[in-house]
Amino acid sequence: MHEDQLLPAEPGVRAIARELYRHAKDLPLISPHGHVDPAILADDKPFPDPARLIVVPDHYVTRMLASQGIPPAELGVPSLDGTPVETDGRTIWRRLAANWHLFRGTPSRLWTERVLAEVFGVAAPLNAQTADEVYDAVAQRLADPRFRPRALFERFNLEQLATTESPLSDLGAHAKLAADGWGGPGGRVITTFRPDDLVDLDWPGWTERVEQLGAGTFAEFLDRLRERRQAFIAAGATSSDHGHPSAATLALPRDEAAALFDRALRDRAEAGDAERFRAHMLVEFARMSVEDGLVMQLHPGAVRNHNAALHARHGRDVGGDIPSPTEYVRSLRPLLDELGNDPRFRIVLYTLDETVFTRELAPLAGGYPAVFLGAPWWFLDSPEGLRRYREAVTETAGFYNTAGFVDDTRAFCSIPVRHDVARRVDAGFLARLVAEHRLPLDEAAETIADLAYHLPKRVYQRTVRSGESA
Repeated sequence: MHEDQLLPAEPGVRAIARELYRHAKDLPLISPHGHVDPAILADDKPFPDPARLIVVPDHYVTRMLASQGIPPAELGVPSLDGTPVETDGRTIWRRLAANWHLFRGTPSRLWTERVLAEVFGVAAPLNAQTADEVYDAVAQRLADPRFRPRALFERFNLEQLATTESPLSDLGAHAKLAADGWGGPGGRVITTFRPDDLVDLDWPGWTERVEQLGAGTFAEFLDRLRERRQAFIAAGATSSDHGHPSAATLALPRDEAAALFDRALRDRAEAGDAERFRAHMLVEFARMSVEDGLVMQLHPGAVRNHNAALHARHGRDVGGDIPSPTEYVRSLRPLLDELGNDPRFRIVLYTLDETVFTRELAPLAGGYPAVFLGAPWWFLDSPEGLRRYREAVTETAGFYNTAGFVDDTRAFCSIPVRHDVARRVDAGFLARLVAEHRLPLDEAAETIADLAYHLPKRVYQRTVRSGESA
């Protein structure tokens, strides 16, 4: 990697960016939102072969290859319908290498090449001719104890990593981490409360999951969710996360919400009930956040499983989701009317719809003390997406109504790379402000350190309530 990768091309601005980047590059990593399996760190077993580490679980990679006619089954993605799946890691790797040209200009290429070079020390470029050479080099590293998950965690300079679990999880991996001194409140690996599978009536199996939760009435449903939140807090959780189709919120009268819940439980849900229930539950969860101090995260705007054939064959989270336009101003008003000015409440808003950064999200963050802007995620966490974000939101929300960077990844080995990309992009943005005499260099240096480390540490920190120990 060139030392000036992603820094501005103009020499004078680049020199400033180099200086600013120096203030951020070695700061510890805070990863407050992601999808790494906690069992990876709890068990601390060697990673599998290079393909199962880098290709199979990465839907950014498999999605691009699928768009060019390479079925996920040929890349080792597990099937639900009995479709034969490739099991030979070297064969999967060769397919990736032979099609590496498809990733030119994409963040997937940037991340993967930097992982190979910086995490595994592989200098050879990836292509069809070098596929076996690169595969063997990575496989050799994976057999070394210095490349086990906890050792890499240390090398990555990770201060804290948040995983994401359903309320129905027994949190067994987190219990093991806590027993080893890695988990629990203030631990190095913590959990996040993600209740989507219990509030989305459209998600197949909803009634069975509610039964598993132990709720027969709406009042019991809320009580069980509160209890599970306490279990998550005991496992270190500082936030909840909510991935809804829209940002709709709705404060229903309690008897109306209970009637809706009862209809759904009897398989008699009416048209519109699913959206109304999700919208109401966001308000209920916000009220719970005031009670227990969990920071609320909202990730709306994904049309899940748009590729129906892909979903039927391989299930969720394999690259079949598509972003959708998302409205926030009117949708969030019921929740913000109730809690937007409450000092006990904090919500971090994300989007897959860039058109709302300037028009809706930045003004909301600039208008409510409870609202912070989450980093670009999923389809937007590219260098270009990160730059556009800063350009779109800073003039209205400033820097300190944003929440820092989140890597939002299942790819554990890419975490330091993704954070470094964000730090380089921020160095370039701030350098331009300095070069235009809009911000003194010392203030820009302070700002980049805040964006990289201090802001996410502060924003995602659970609020301790009276009577609790810090």
